[in-house]
Amino acid sequence: MSQTPKPLVRRADDIEYESVGAAEGMSKGVLISEEQGAPHFAIRRFELDAGAEVPKHTNEVEHEQYVLEGEYVVGIDGEEYTVSAGDSLLIPAGVVHWYRNEGDDAGAFLCAVPNGNDEIELLE
Repeated sequence: MSQTPKPLVRRADDIEYESVGAAEGMSKGVLISEEQGAPHFAIRRFELDAGAEVPKHTNEVEHEQYVLEGEYVVGIDGEEYTVSAGDSLLIPAGVVHWYRNEGDDAGAFLCAVPNGNDEIELLE
């Protein structure tokens, strides 16, 4: 039987961001995950620089996303959507998706995923 998770507050200064290897101009910070004791989900924050593109790919787990700032294009399963602050997305596991920031300002979004393997398969 698993232990009850302990409450946790992580400050913005505690989050380390790293470049996403498959996408020049995108960085990721893990806000909460199994490593911090979250039993079911991880929350990550992504930043997408102006002019950055993320190639077509799939993930092994679903993604729920919430756009924090900026405006950018998301391709999901062959359709393109322009998203901006306040928009939400569901990207089911295994669905082809990609990102393109055509604007002059960076974009940022939160991404919630189930804990476990989130293997990425690049398609380009």
